[in-house]
Amino acid sequence: MALGAEKRVLERKLSEHGPSADSGLKLENGSRVAVVGGGPAGSFFSYFLMDMARMLDLDVQVDVYEPRDYTRSGPASCNTCGGIVSESLVQILATEGINLPDSVVQRGIDSYVLHTAGSREVPIDRPLSEKRIAAVHRGAGPRGIKKVRWQSFDGYLQELTIAKGANVIKKRVDGFAWEDGLPQVTTRDAGSQTYDLLVVAVGVNTGLLKAFDEFGLDYKPPETSRTYISEFFLGQDLVEKHLGSAMHVFLLDIPRVKFSALIPKGDYVTLCLLGQDIDAQLVRAFMEAPEVRRCFPSDWGLPEDFCHCSPRISMNAAVQPFADRLVFIGDCGVTRLYKDGIGAAYRTGKAAAVTVALEGISSEDFRRHYWPLCRTMENDNRIGKLILGFTSMVKKVGCTRRGVVRMVSKEQSGAYERPHMSSVLWDVFTGSAPYRDIFKRTLHPAFLSRFLWNSAISVFPFAKGR
Repeated sequence: MALGAEKRVLERKLSEHGPSADSGLKLENGSRVAVVGGGPAGSFFSYFLMDMARMLDLDVQVDVYEPRDYTRSGPASCNTCGGIVSESLVQILATEGINLPDSVVQRGIDSYVLHTAGSREVPIDRPLSEKRIAAVHRGAGPRGIKKVRWQSFDGYLQELTIAKGANVIKKRVDGFAWEDGLPQVTTRDAGSQTYDLLVVAVGVNTGLLKAFDEFGLDYKPPETSRTYISEFFLGQDLVEKHLGSAMHVFLLDIPRVKFSALIPKGDYVTLCLLGQDIDAQLVRAFMEAPEVRRCFPSDWGLPEDFCHCSPRISMNAAVQPFADRLVFIGDCGVTRLYKDGIGAAYRTGKAAAVTVALEGISSEDFRRHYWPLCRTMENDNRIGKLILGFTSMVKKVGCTRRGVVRMVSKEQSGAYERPHMSSVLWDVFTGSAPYRDIFKRTLHPAFLSRFLWNSAISVFPFAKGR
């Protein structure tokens, strides 16, 4: 759609809705917006708000507070994430004019390899040839990196927001306050600034959220769990030889691990463990599993020093992530359970920006036009918990685990017309589809009958020829 047409659509929507039914709180020419947190959620919000404000001839100032330096490697730019951008999000971003350059994508993932205990590995090709998954570094690279050859994904998004007219303030926010009904942002060495709207996009790995306890808000942060991410240097040749352009996913019966994967990224391999309170002992047990060892050179051993972190991730949605002149987006609002955090940042960031530009900035505006998305994502996460519970059962029971491998193998060889199990696993691993859609596909008669049959064959091998 041409920019002029987009502008007319936005103006028509704005005139149709009129003033907010709650308090009439809206951004006006000269309004100031503070976005605390310059990760994907904060950047997406700023990008879309500046874009819509330009089309509406609305002059607003957007200040993004982000102390990280995305040109530096290690903790200075780390945003504690596996760094996978799903193929559906890659396509959506392209329609928004955000095309990830080769300088940002360390490796395009074109397949998954499924590893299960005691079974051979099974590759799962992408469902459609035009789809691709992007493996990225959220920062400039792991601690100790010899040469920075790729651009930070978060840094790239930040540059897009600057190009749209947002200001990035390299200051760490220390606290918040209210001044005559307006939100105030305080930094240690720059004092306090007052704004018309405060957007909080700080994630859940910060103590800043506690600053809102004294505000008398109904907001309560999401519950969290500890996970684990590390980066192992192998060199590009060894990464290509042992992992290729595939993400390796493991369905191993290891307590408390819900999801485990090795992701190739240039010279490095990213280990991502998601589950309940991952600790060092659990990490070592995973790395010593024979299915994992086969993904590394035979003479490779776990180094004594390597870049790693144990970030917290959201396990559910926040309680009422909004108030007058205040909205929480990204992980500190709601995200997808275990999957597609960058996609959730895009969706919540854009939904909040649309609400702010077209509806208003009152609590009621956010309740009517932003909260429905949060509620939908949280309801989908509940279905996700059922799917992940079923996955845990499959990992524990030998016949069902072998049944999954056999069914996927036959689908990938073309024995079945439709790859039911392959497509379900692909979308569970990538986060490319809502859990609700995935669950519906598992109820398809062909899925159920083939899964039960292949599981039964693994118990009664004499039935293979029948």
